[in-house]
Amino acid sequence: MKKYPYPRVLLKITGEAIRGTNRIFDRKALDFLADEIKSIHGKVSLAIVIGGGNIVRGKDLIENFQTTPSAADHIGMTATILNALIIQDFLEKKGMETRVLSSIEIRAVAEPYIIRRAIRHLEKGRIVILAGGTGNPGVTTDTAAILRASDIQANIIMKGTKVDGVFDSDPTKMKNAQFLPKLSFREFLEMGLGGILDRTAVAQAEMKKMPIFVFNLFKKGNLLKAIQGKALGSKIS
Repeated sequence: MKKYPYPRVLLKITGEAIRGTNRIFDRKALDFLADEIKSIHGKVSLAIVIGGGNIVRGKDLIENFQTTPSAADHIGMTATILNALIIQDFLEKKGMETRVLSSIEIRAVAEPYIIRRAIRHLEKGRIVILAGGTGNPGVTTDTAAILRASDIQANIIMKGTKVDGVFDSDPTKMKNAQFLPKLSFREFLEMGLGGILDRTAVAQAEMKKMPIFVFNLFKKGNLLKAIQGKALGSKIS
């Protein structure tokens, strides 16, 4: 088997990446995502953390419904379970074996998250989809991804987005935004680059010495290139 730079990868996907125009899910996006994941299946050990922003965002609930913050966060964490289940279905239809492990117990559809169980599934070649955030309010799914990557001894976190990496300003709004191919955790935090990644998550990654690679997941072939170590995004380390 060919060796890749990062034998065990945690792929973090924002929930908005699979949202449709008038629905919470987009079939084309899910099909595309499943095909991209299939292109690396068996080449590396893969875990996935998906956000829930296509369904609901805790911040919106707090601002527009005056929802208690802890309740809003639990609603958001529950949304990630729905996303994990539909991703599982799309992956398995394409012949990949998966397991959903949730920090919030929902045994009818997902196994409870236990570190050793997650690692065992990875060792057996299964794709592990980690849902329910951390199970605790006040923590984003970006931070959950860092903590889970550390738990399962991942070599890198790959943050799949719809932009080409980290920029010094929002490239969707600023034409002159400068692309940053490499930067340290401290540089990211000092520059205030909190749009594409949660700052608390980056601080956790710095503590755990867990590199983060930010790239455009929605360009065909990019995920395979990313695990091959090709320079197509931004590395924070």
